Amino acid sequence: MLRLQQPLPERYSTATPDELTRMIGAAKAALGSRLFVLGHHYQRDDVMRWADARGDSFGLSRLAAEQTEAEFIVFCGVHFMAESADVLTGAHQKVLLPDLNAGCSMADMADIDQVEEAWEELSRVIDVERVVPVTYMNSSAALKSFVGRHQGAVCTSSNARAVLTWALQEGRGDQVLFFPDQHLGRNTGYQLGYGADDMRVWNPRLALGGLTDAEVKNSTLLLWKGHCSVHQRFRPEHVTAFREAHPGGIVMVHPECAHDVVEMGDLVGSTDALIRGVAAAPGGSVIGVATEIHLVKRLDDESPDKTVVCLDPLVCPCSTMSRIDGPHLAWVLEGLVQGDVRNQIQVDTETAEWARVALERMLAIT
Repeated sequence: MLRLQQPLPERYSTATPDELTRMIGAAKAALGSRLFVLGHHYQRDDVMRWADARGDSFGLSRLAAEQTEAEFIVFCGVHFMAESADVLTGAHQKVLLPDLNAGCSMADMADIDQVEEAWEELSRVIDVERVVPVTYMNSSAALKSFVGRHQGAVCTSSNARAVLTWALQEGRGDQVLFFPDQHLGRNTGYQLGYGADDMRVWNPRLALGGLTDAEVKNSTLLLWKGHCSVHQRFRPEHVTAFREAHPGGIVMVHPECAHDVVEMGDLVGSTDALIRGVAAAPGGSVIGVATEIHLVKRLDDESPDKTVVCLDPLVCPCSTMSRIDGPHLAWVLEGLVQGDVRNQIQVDTETAEWARVALERMLAIT
């Protein structure tokens, strides 16, 4: 998805770390309770230090909605997260994203035109009234709105099992169209007892998703061909190498990883589950984690009695999340001090209404 971020004035792009600290600190002090800064777990440390709260995307969006005194919510995350915050916050609040180019490659792998086209194609083969669309939180507000309008729901990595169980309960649906992350859908399907023959990958670039009529009709889970560019890097050989180097080590895996990696994990769970798992591990543990490097490093820094390492030796960061940096944060905050609201993220009223329905439906399920 194309987003245009204007180049920063030289004052910000050439500022030293100390100068940025003074700019950001002064702006936060000037704005006081009018401002609330959110930092996603994958955010770089030089930005996270300024966050008033840190967490996962949905948790931060809900927290933003609770900050009724705050006029400005600055979301140090990616675009879909800021959209969710705008959907959930009040009309008197403005949500800002420091860099408009901070998108999510997974979220961009499914856009509303593709999903609506897939729905139309499915309707020619099966009764879509018996198909429940489920979108992962890592998706645009337009896709959340789509599932809201079509009696579906949003899910997170921690409640995907509950949402899919709800979607496939008797009397509701016979099939699920799950997007945009095929791996979370597949791993959850296996958790629920479905086999490989019950799940098919829907490729939006091919007619009928690259499937035959029979494959569509006989599938319980239609999994969108999408993935996380970070989590798809982890391979079984990474786990094997870790276990050889650290006999007795603990392997923790995010469910956005491929199923063959998930099968090898001692603990599989959402970002928050991984954080809790590290905290609960015995002192002296060596823990290999299959998730984004900024979070892994922070877990290691904050667990002095344990060793926490990334299972990928190339330690790939979330490149789009890393677009949020000190210069962009300083530029947005100083703009607010000057009365200039920069990079406000706004979801139109109808889209926000149906997206809220899908999110509230998820909360009712879980």
